[in-house]
Amino acid sequence: MDKTVVCACEDVTRHDLETAAGAGMRDIESLKRYTGLGTGACQGKSCMLEAIRFLERTGTPRGALVPFTTRPPLQPIPFSELAATDPPEPERDVPPESTAPHPMRPSEPVPARAEIVIVGAGIMGLGLAYQLSKLGATRIVVLDKGYLLDGASGRNGGGVRAQFSTSLNIELGRESQRMCAAFAQEMGINVWWRPGGYLFLVRKPATVPQLEASVALHRAHGLRTRLVDAREAERIVPGLDATGVLAATCNPDDGVVFPWPFLWGYADQATRRGVRVEPFTRVAGIDVRGGRARAVMTDRGEIRAETVVVAAGAWSRDVAALAGVKLPNVPCRHEICASEALKPFVDPLVSELDGGLYFSQSMRGEIIGGLGDPAEPEGINHRGSLRFLSRYARALTRLMPATGKVKLLRQWAGCYDYTPDHAPILGRTPGVENLLQLSGFVGHGFMMAPAVTRRMAAWMSGARDELFERYTLRRFAEGRLEAEKMIIG
Repeated sequence: MDKTVVCACEDVTRHDLETAAGAGMRDIESLKRYTGLGTGACQGKSCMLEAIRFLERTGTPRGALVPFTTRPPLQPIPFSELAATDPPEPERDVPPESTAPHPMRPSEPVPARAEIVIVGAGIMGLGLAYQLSKLGATRIVVLDKGYLLDGASGRNGGGVRAQFSTSLNIELGRESQRMCAAFAQEMGINVWWRPGGYLFLVRKPATVPQLEASVALHRAHGLRTRLVDAREAERIVPGLDATGVLAATCNPDDGVVFPWPFLWGYADQATRRGVRVEPFTRVAGIDVRGGRARAVMTDRGEIRAETVVVAAGAWSRDVAALAGVKLPNVPCRHEICASEALKPFVDPLVSELDGGLYFSQSMRGEIIGGLGDPAEPEGINHRGSLRFLSRYARALTRLMPATGKVKLLRQWAGCYDYTPDHAPILGRTPGVENLLQLSGFVGHGFMMAPAVTRRMAAWMSGARDELFERYTLRRFAEGRLEAEKMIIG
């Protein structure tokens, strides 16, 4: 066992790299996420070259021996300096995505036939595959054009809450919380579930009645949510400046997990049960004839399928279009960042509901947070922006003045998958009955995935569930919207 340190910031050894490679992590982005390599203060400057050399020795294709995506800033910088920077105008041009085959694309063809093909290997796709395999389904293939954790499942803040404004979402959130608490024992991997609560703050008078109505609904569902004033909010989070806050809610049972192990856990357990997980495989078409999806075409061949599930997150609209189906989903970038590690002092995840700011503190002390931008253009965009850093730093230091001295360590971006009513699209597709939808979760897909995928697997196996009637694609044509109002960002 070679314990030579490769990444001093994250204490990653050569043995850790060997373990990751043994688990199939043979590209730099997967290696980074599996080990934590390059996520510390030096941003990979001291370890990336050695990691690339290691991958070369394991036989990684030369075209994939490239540096992992660098994350701003170049050097740690105090939030006060960013807050003093005027936010640039919003970007108008979204960079086009590459359509070229991935350098890590396997050379062997995909399976010729499958019972179920799931397009998207994020938490939704992998969670569904695992739950279906538990119920006895066989010949399941999960496809993804990138590496595991390439999409929003690997780019979010890990919050898991039950504080929503609709009954179904409250129930899904609470069920997912229970599953998060049991995940490590069931799946054999620690996801660092920490029930520190959620503290929602509102500043606009028009939002106060909405918050009060949500508290009443939460209490009716047995949640321990309570309405608190600005002074109590300051007692809950030391250092909080609640000036201008009109009302707040707190639920101690909400919490935060570390997202990456969730994916590894689902992928590992699903694979052990016979599921084929095929990353780096681009879906090029879906053959629809006679009102049914007959096959999924990929850049590694065709898979004839009995059922096809669209679970591609922000790419779901494009995947559905391959079958001639129009989804109202709109992808939109949402940026997030992490600070240097501090002594823990923030228990709950804090969010300004009507301002878009949110942040929490990880178990090792980083302040991790984001801020929505109403001016963000539509499209898939994973680049970081100075506009976000400036706006976020201003909002964070206003609410928590002491954070002005704290240094920003790294920034990244993922995509929300918006629908017109901020609620998901689930179940059968009108006109293509065996094409199933599992998308449109805006910014709360990760937190709902454990519950939703378990219920969808049961529904696909014959159980009745109103979830897959209430949230069907048909509701938009019928004018039957399911408006969710407690959306962060």
